[in-house]
Amino acid sequence: MAEFIPAPEVGALREVVRDHCRRVWDEPAVRAVSEDGKAVTDAWQALGTQLGVLGLGVPEKWRGSGAGTVAAAAAAEELGGALAPVPYLSAAFAARLLVDSGDEAACGQLLADLCTGSRTFAVVGTDASGDWGRPSTVASRGPDGWRLDGAAASVVDGPVATDLLVVTEGPALFHVDVAAAGVTRDPVPTLDLTRPQADLRFVSVPARRVGDAVDLAGATSVVVTLLAAELVGVARTMLDTAVSYAKSRLQFGRPIGSFQAVKQRCADMLVELELARSVADHAAWTHDHGGDDPALATSLAQVVTTDAARRVTGDALQVLGGVGFTWEHPAHLYYKRAVAAAALWGGRAHRDRLAALAIDGEVDAEERDSHVR
Repeated sequence: MAEFIPAPEVGALREVVRDHCRRVWDEPAVRAVSEDGKAVTDAWQALGTQLGVLGLGVPEKWRGSGAGTVAAAAAAEELGGALAPVPYLSAAFAARLLVDSGDEAACGQLLADLCTGSRTFAVVGTDASGDWGRPSTVASRGPDGWRLDGAAASVVDGPVATDLLVVTEGPALFHVDVAAAGVTRDPVPTLDLTRPQADLRFVSVPARRVGDAVDLAGATSVVVTLLAAELVGVARTMLDTAVSYAKSRLQFGRPIGSFQAVKQRCADMLVELELARSVADHAAWTHDHGGDDPALATSLAQVVTTDAARRVTGDALQVLGGVGFTWEHPAHLYYKRAVAAAALWGGRAHRDRLAALAIDGEVDAEERDSHVR
């Protein structure tokens, strides 16, 4: 198979997810969840039971398909293009942590429900100030088992999760039921209304240890790769929206798309999109097939796609003009997703890593993993 050319089944998966998003996640449906707090239970479980999307990174023995990161990234791009307010990235993140843990009992109990959408996961890996990869939650073992104490801020999908995978100091990985005594969840206001976050507090919370070690760096690399693919979908939709508007909006008796300034802006947006798609595809490919360092490919994808998504969505707002700045038009939702995504799961640390590589010519093992500490 040639590099960067996905298998036919990946293209088929992309079409299935795109069709699902057209039917389920139109603008009113997205707003009903992000603005009115409507539950997404049925739509979420459909992704698992009908489309099989939630188990793409899960081996078949635990009811997944084992399709890999390239397939998961294709689904992420389509969900991002529709701005679907579902915890897909958190599910993929949790699945990777569980699989890598080597804990057969925990995987057997939790992954089947993750694949069907019966459980909704959030991964807790921040400290009390929201700094990713520096968990301050502490685990202690007593006669009645493990207990967790501490706090974590800005937990992605924290308000909607039924289950938590908590990374503690050490690090170690624990599974916690959000309904357990001692768990406090406080939803926090965020720029991106389609991706909720919460501040969590643990006071002597009963927990189950998962495996003997946790590969937080590897799992973070996967979820950031999927985030990059999602942002390609965000940019693609906004480019299509801007081009469609430029063809139909008349000024001085002509479509505004006939004016050179608008043509050039749209052309620049296309270049940004194709560059972002290239690095995002490369990052996903390295996780499945190797060839380059997956961690560095992921950091490159994070930097390029977050910058491209922010520029494309911002330029699209300029093409749309006054209508693009209204609350009623969905453009601001896409722009906010693009801006807010740049801070997730390491944020600027990916840019710092690439800068160190450019200056020093190499990145040691500690520096490669610095985005999760």
